[in-house]
Amino acid sequence: MVSLGNSLRAWNTAAFAGSLKADILGLGAGVLPLHEAAAGGCVDESDIEITLLGTSHSATEIHANIGIFFSEVIAGCSCGDEPVPSNAYCELRVSIDKGNGQARFEVIHD
Repeated sequence: MVSLGNSLRAWNTAAFAGSLKADILGLGAGVLPLHEAAAGGCVDESDIEITLLGTSHSATEIHANIGIFFSEVIAGCSCGDEPVPSNAYCELRVSIDKGNGQARFEVIHD
Protein backbone atom coordinates (compact mmCIF):
# COMPACT_ATOMS: atom_id res chain seq x y z
CA MET A 1 0.00 0.00 0.00
CA VAL A 2 1.00 3.60 -0.54
CA SER A 3 0.17 6.71 1.43
CA LEU A 4 -1.89 9.54 -0.03
CA GLY A 5 -1.67 11.76 3.05
CA ASN A 6 -2.00 15.07 1.19
CA SER A 7 -5.20 13.84 -0.44
CA LEU A 8 -6.56 12.75 2.94
CA ARG A 9 -5.85 16.19 4.41
CA ALA A 10 -7.53 17.86 1.41
CA TRP A 11 -10.68 15.70 1.62
CA ASN A 12 -13.90 17.76 1.56
CA THR A 13 -12.10 20.84 0.24
CA ALA A 14 -11.81 22.37 -3.20
CA ALA A 15 -8.17 21.23 -3.27
CA PHE A 16 -8.98 17.50 -3.15
CA ALA A 17 -8.92 16.81 -6.92
CA GLY A 18 -5.61 18.60 -7.44
CA SER A 19 -4.08 17.01 -4.36
CA LEU A 20 -5.18 13.52 -5.41
CA LYS A 21 -3.73 13.99 -8.91
CA ALA A 22 -0.43 15.29 -7.50
CA ASP A 23 -0.18 12.45 -4.96
CA ILE A 24 -0.79 9.81 -7.64
CA LEU A 25 1.58 11.38 -10.15
CA GLY A 26 4.25 11.41 -7.44
CA LEU A 27 4.07 7.63 -6.97
CA GLY A 28 6.82 5.48 -8.39
CA ALA A 29 6.40 3.40 -11.50
CA GLY A 30 4.55 0.14 -11.10
CA VAL A 31 2.26 1.24 -8.27
CA LEU A 32 -0.85 1.74 -10.40
CA PRO A 33 -2.37 -1.47 -11.80
CA LEU A 34 -2.34 -0.16 -15.38
CA HIS A 35 -0.95 -3.45 -16.69
CA GLU A 36 -4.32 -5.04 -15.81
CA ALA A 37 -6.05 -2.69 -18.25
CA ALA A 38 -3.42 -2.82 -21.00
CA ALA A 39 -4.07 -4.79 -24.18
CA GLY A 40 -0.91 -6.83 -23.81
CA GLY A 41 1.83 -4.27 -24.38
CA CYS A 42 4.20 -2.61 -21.93
CA VAL A 43 2.78 0.32 -19.98
CA ASP A 44 4.68 3.59 -20.29
CA GLU A 45 4.06 5.45 -17.02
CA SER A 46 6.29 8.40 -17.92
CA ASP A 47 3.38 10.49 -19.18
CA ILE A 48 -0.01 9.81 -17.59
CA GLU A 49 -2.98 12.11 -17.22
CA ILE A 50 -5.56 11.75 -14.48
CA THR A 51 -9.19 12.86 -14.43
CA LEU A 52 -11.29 12.70 -11.26
CA LEU A 53 -14.63 11.11 -12.23
CA GLY A 54 -16.37 11.06 -8.86
CA THR A 55 -16.03 10.54 -5.13
CA SER A 56 -17.89 8.95 -2.27
CA HIS A 57 -17.00 7.99 1.27
CA SER A 58 -17.88 5.74 4.14
CA ALA A 59 -17.10 6.07 7.82
CA THR A 60 -13.61 4.66 7.28
CA GLU A 61 -12.65 5.31 3.64
CA ILE A 62 -12.67 7.86 0.84
CA HIS A 63 -13.43 6.38 -2.58
CA ALA A 64 -12.43 8.19 -5.76
CA ASN A 65 -13.03 6.95 -9.29
CA ILE A 66 -10.38 8.24 -11.66
CA GLY A 67 -9.76 8.00 -15.38
CA ILE A 68 -6.16 7.47 -16.46
CA PHE A 69 -4.81 8.19 -19.93
CA PHE A 70 -1.47 6.51 -20.60
CA SER A 71 0.64 5.02 -23.38
CA GLU A 72 1.10 1.37 -24.06
CA VAL A 73 4.01 0.17 -26.17
CA ILE A 74 3.03 -2.65 -28.50
CA ALA A 75 5.91 -4.81 -29.78
CA GLY A 76 5.89 -7.63 -32.28
CA CYS A 77 2.99 -6.48 -34.42
CA SER A 78 4.92 -7.16 -37.67
CA CYS A 79 4.57 -3.56 -38.79
CA GLY A 80 7.78 -1.98 -40.11
CA ASP A 81 8.07 0.52 -37.24
CA GLU A 82 8.35 -1.45 -34.04
CA PRO A 83 7.64 -0.92 -31.21
CA VAL A 84 4.46 1.06 -31.67
CA PRO A 85 3.08 3.37 -28.95
CA SER A 86 -0.68 3.29 -28.52
CA ASN A 87 -2.94 5.54 -26.47
CA ALA A 88 -4.73 3.72 -23.68
CA TYR A 89 -7.34 4.54 -21.03
CA CYS A 90 -8.65 2.84 -17.93
CA GLU A 91 -10.65 3.69 -14.84
CA LEU A 92 -9.45 2.98 -11.33
CA ARG A 93 -11.06 3.11 -7.92
CA VAL A 94 -8.82 4.62 -5.27
CA SER A 95 -9.72 3.77 -1.67
CA ILE A 96 -8.03 5.92 0.98
CA ASP A 97 -8.14 4.96 4.65
CA LYS A 98 -9.38 7.97 6.64
CA GLY A 99 -7.29 6.99 9.64
CA ASN A 100 -3.83 6.77 8.09
CA GLY A 101 -4.02 7.79 4.41
CA GLN A 102 -3.05 4.33 3.14
CA ALA A 103 -4.47 3.76 -0.33
CA ARG A 104 -5.21 0.85 -2.61
CA PHE A 105 -6.04 0.86 -6.32
CA GLU A 106 -8.24 -1.44 -8.35
CA VAL A 107 -9.25 -1.45 -11.99
CA ILE A 108 -12.92 -0.75 -12.63
CA HIS A 109 -14.07 -3.29 -15.21
CA ASP A 110 -17.04 -2.42 -17.42
